[in-house]
Amino acid sequence: MTQNSGFDEKARMTDLLNSEKHMTSAYNTFLCESETGEVRNCLAGLLNDEHAIKNEIFEEMSSKGYYKTEKAEETKISAAKQQFASMVKS
Repeated sequence: MTQNSGFDEKARMTDLLNSEKHMTSAYNTFLCESETGEVRNCLAGLLNDEHAIKNEIFEEMSSKGYYKTEKAEETKISAAKQQFASMVKS
């Protein structure tokens, strides 16, 4: 990629993060559909590695202000917990 590509650091990091999200989704699908324990173990390791890479990219983007998240309100967290708890009981 040349300097004239039009991609700044934020765009490149966003592309990397999106690629990692795609990879984790693909590995998860492959893991669910794998036939043998050996293949599952291998894919689970790869999936874990991809999640670690994704988290590193996210943390770097967050530290630079490229990916902003808001802390959830405690009432919303409690409501979500109750909703999912009721789903499990059903």
